[in-house]
Amino acid sequence: MTDFIAILYIIAFALFIYGLMGLTGPRTAVRGNWIAAVGMGIAVIATLLTPGMGNWVLIALGVGIGVVVGVPSARKVKMTAMPQMVALFNGVGGGAVALIAWVEFNSTDGYAHEPAYIAIASLFAAIIGSISFWGSNVAFGKLQELISGRPITLGKLQQPVNLLLLAIAVVCAVLIIAGNDNELLIIGLLVAAGILGLTVVLPIGGADMPVVISLLNAFTGLSAAAMGLALDNTALIVAGMIVGASGSILTNLMAKAMNRSIPAIVAGGFGGGPAVAAGGGEKEARPVRSTSAADTAIQMAYASKVVVVPGYGMAVAQAQHTVREMAKLLEKKGIQVAYAIHPVAGRMPGHMNVLLAEADVPYEQLKEMDEINSEFAQTDVALVIGANDVTNPAAQTDPSSPIYGMPILKVNESRSVIVLKRGMASGFAGIDNDLFYDPKTSMLFGDAKSSVGEIVEELKAL
Repeated sequence: MTDFIAILYIIAFALFIYGLMGLTGPRTAVRGNWIAAVGMGIAVIATLLTPGMGNWVLIALGVGIGVVVGVPSARKVKMTAMPQMVALFNGVGGGAVALIAWVEFNSTDGYAHEPAYIAIASLFAAIIGSISFWGSNVAFGKLQELISGRPITLGKLQQPVNLLLLAIAVVCAVLIIAGNDNELLIIGLLVAAGILGLTVVLPIGGADMPVVISLLNAFTGLSAAAMGLALDNTALIVAGMIVGASGSILTNLMAKAMNRSIPAIVAGGFGGGPAVAAGGGEKEARPVRSTSAADTAIQMAYASKVVVVPGYGMAVAQAQHTVREMAKLLEKKGIQVAYAIHPVAGRMPGHMNVLLAEADVPYEQLKEMDEINSEFAQTDVALVIGANDVTNPAAQTDPSSPIYGMPILKVNESRSVIVLKRGMASGFAGIDNDLFYDPKTSMLFGDAKSSVGEIVEELKAL
């Protein structure tokens, strides 16, 4: 039986890795998810076959509750709410690890007679899992707008308080490892780590939320791997390390895409505030040029190349299918259409890719920032749909701007720019967008889906 369980784990891990490889593109992502899910099913079966697993009634009850809650939630969630669902489900994983650590503390009488590495791994998992759970709940609240997207800080006390909470959690862990089995210590550790999760994420503004989700995801993976080490559970170790490593790599890539360090992001205090000028002063009253759906359609109908730049506004309006319909009409007229994807557009990693894939946009038309930026100079019309900070030229031209140095989509190099927005509100960074006032830019105000729908009707009439 031991050999059979080991073989099942090896098959499961191979499917994890193969499934992860499928997530590199929209065409294979669904298949990759199914493959990885099958791998996880096999890993669960292998774990349940382990001798002395426990109370089967409680296990069946837990699985049943998970299915009843998880499946309907995943099936009914709107694509616009996917970021907060990811944050919530990720937090549940961290919370589960923290609770397991608490149970292990009680079942082993404070890790008495257990090797030191088991206590260290379990308590490390408890701290990181608790931080991830409560931090993810704050991220969910901000994304769901239950909590203000603006940074909520303690001012100058913020970092000292964070360090104090971390010190309390570590001291509790050290006392437990030293042999103290007082349950108040594990409770104090979990409470201090939980409050730390709150105080770390609350000061982070909306501009940094995609990176925060990725970082918390990495935390959950690392906590699961540590708990797997403590429980001698191969599935937890391998799956946790895969999640932790991939989440860490993604966090680093996204931080680079925003030209911000991970410590600066964790320090918080950026984004989500009222709009100010790019240089940090008061918002200027500058003239803008508005346009109509008819004029937009005419411009694009006589263009050779159109680049669509999607952002969170497209997600909110659920406009991806209408955008795809518009693109098909342009392609029938012999016009080249491409989509410019910024790494942090939207509210989670890959947000725009998911939406456009849902609308059956060909994968070849999705161009990453580094690839598409060299093409804007040859673009006749850049159609910006709800994207804001990722198109702001101040990131390249204004050293006093808080986003200076952040890589952007260089839509301002296009011959003509049309921006679809409800109004002149700022993006997550809370600063005014200089692109809106460029002489080449025209603003088409209104709901993105309605505006694109009007453009479609005008294109059909041409």
